[in-house]
Parts: sequence; C-alpha cells; structure tokens
Amino acid sequence: MLIVFNPVAGRRRANLLWRVLDILIANGVRLDLAETHRAGHAEALARDAVRRGEKLVVAAGGDGTIAEVANGLMGSTARLGVIPLGTANVLAHELDLPFAPKAVAAALAFGRTCTLWPGQANGPDGARLFVQMLGVGFDAHVVHTLPYPLKKMFGKGAYVMQTVRELIRYKYPTIRMRIDDTETEAASVIISKGRLYGGNFRLATDAAPGAPGFSVVLFDRAGPLSTMIYGAALPFHLLGRAPGVRHIRARRIDFMQNEAVPAQTDGDRAGYAPLWVSDAPGPIQVVVE
Repeated sequence: MLIVFNPVAGRRRANLLWRVLDILIANGVRLDLAETHRAGHAEALARDAVRRGEKLVVAAGGDGTIAEVANGLMGSTARLGVIPLGTANVLAHELDLPFAPKAVAAALAFGRTCTLWPGQANGPDGARLFVQMLGVGFDAHVVHTLPYPLKKMFGKGAYVMQTVRELIRYKYPTIRMRIDDTETEAASVIISKGRLYGGNFRLATDAAPGAPGFSVVLFDRAGPLSTMIYGAALPFHLLGRAPGVRHIRARRIDFMQNEAVPAQTDGDRAGYAPLWVSDAPGPIQVVVE
C-alpha cells in the first residue's frame, strides 16, 4: 500500500500516523510513505500509484487530502484508505471510520469496504472532486479568510473565532442557482454528499454518500443575526432544521450569478462558485472498520 501523508494537516496528530505505521510494519504489511508538498500533489501521487498497480492508497490527512487522493483513484479499482489527521475529519465521522491506531491499522490490513460516490465541481479551469460537501457563501468566506496560524493553534475553535470576525465584514450576496430544472436563490448553500458538517454535527439526514445525487441545503436568511442563529444551532445538531433552511435532493446544480461568491470543498478553499456541480464519473471503494 501507498500512504500519502499531508504534513501540514497531520502535524498536530503525527503521532497517530507513526503508531499506525509501526503496527502495520510489525505485522508484515508492505508499505511506502510519500509526503505531499503542494496543492494537488496527493492526487498526482495517487494517480502514479494506480499506474504502478497499487491496490490500496491511503490518505493520511484531512478531508481535503482524502478528496485529492480520491480524485487520483477515479476510474481505477484501487481502494481508498484513510488515516484521519485533519481538523474536522468529517468523512471519517460520516463513514464511522476508526481513530484508534490499532483499529486504523486493522482496518487498512483486513477491513471491508463501502461505496462512496463523490461529487464534482466543474468550472472554467476544470473539475474538482469533493467527498463530503461543497459550500458557497458565508461558510466558504470563513474558510477563505481563516489565517493558517490561527487554525494551527486553535483547530476547530479557529473557525468559530473567524466566523465571529467575519459576521459584519461579509456582504451576503444573493446566490442564484438552477437545481435540476428549478431556479431558486439563497443566501448560502451547502451541497452535501454526507449527513454531517463541521465534524460530527448532523446537517442533511437525507444524504446518501454511496449513491449518485446530493442533498442541497439552502440557507434563505442573510445577515449577521441569522448567521449567528445558524451557528448556534450547529452544535445541537439543529442546523438542518433551523428556520429558513430548505433541503432539496438533486443530481445537478448550476450557479447562475454574475458576482463572484467564494466556494470551499471539504473544508479547503476552492476559488469561487463553480459553473455547475455534478456527480463524479463513478464511485470508489473506501476501506472501513
């Protein structure tokens, strides 16, 4: 197996990686370790591994690293493994993946798989895969403006701090979309493959990670007060049921606005709203416990 390690995402939890590697090596598992050095490097490493005939490629990092590795595996029969080292680890919580070193090592060595069907953000510069969700609007603005030193120091708490800072700075533009055949608008939108958001907080109970399509969560109310209410609902698993929140199942979402609105995929900056969002070309198999 090849383990693709993001040293930036994993620095705070590198001890978990080394403990997993020690267990695998002690049990005779052949493995190679490759560090990423830039955006997109994990995808390239995974694609090279597929060409060499690797059957299992492991993403050691956060959701963004997982998405890059998944993109490199697309179209192959190679399986995706995960060592969760990120800040939120949403996909790991979504699929109930193990976090304890012995359990992670056992899953990678002997674990069964489940199907994950990623989404794909399509824009003028090409396509970008996401495994958990794509956000357009305020949450993406927070991701875009969050200083890395703050994230490194406070982890998840940094997002809360940055949210408070940006409440009155963000302009709250209207986001216009065509969801399948229906045109609509909202203040913010989260296009989700999974049920969870921001860690292990419930958002989209109708999501189906292993099937085509999305749960589109629309936030109709704009402004600092509404955003504060949404934020307060999140830790109580009530965000998906908050006032002014709609849920729509869809297969394709087209963004129609002319004004550039920030976007994020799996917690990483993703430029601005894509031209359209669709299913990835096919599913991948993820190693689970």
